[in-house]
Amino acid sequence: MPDMLVKIYDMPRIDMEERMKKEGIAVKRAMALDKRKVVEFVDANFGAHSPGWSGECERAIFGSPPSCYIAVRGDEIVGFACYDASAPGFFGPTGVIETEQGKGIGKALLGKCMESMKEKGYAYAIIGYVVDAIGFYERTINATVIEGSDPEKSIYNNLI
Repeated sequence: MPDMLVKIYDMPRIDMEERMKKEGIAVKRAMALDKRKVVEFVDANFGAHSPGWSGECERAIFGSPPSCYIAVRGDEIVGFACYDASAPGFFGPTGVIETEQGKGIGKALLGKCMESMKEKGYAYAIIGYVVDAIGFYERTINATVIEGSDPEKSIYNNLI
């Protein structure tokens, strides 16, 4: 479960707006007023295997500007992605509910976060603690594995 490095200045552009419209999905920056619903969504859908994610989302939502994006169908959240939550310059956590996977929602959320990080002045991003998505990040944004970045040698080694 290594970290990955993204050269934001040299990654392919991700434009999923038209596809998301066809899927009936809106991707938007979360607001403070969304906090309760976002945290409940993350806990209910991802808390069993990633209990710290809701705290990271909360931190991201209260950033200035908020560094959490949500994907919604109507008024229901179906996915989320954050940056600058674990640490400055880090992408994640991120997740899409199982019934909505394979529709490009994760890619759209990733694109919004990377675009925002680029606008903020980041040249690089770190995707922390990648479990099953190494191939996705390699294909989508040319991310590379950071050698020697296993959890016991990363920012995650101090978790309680």
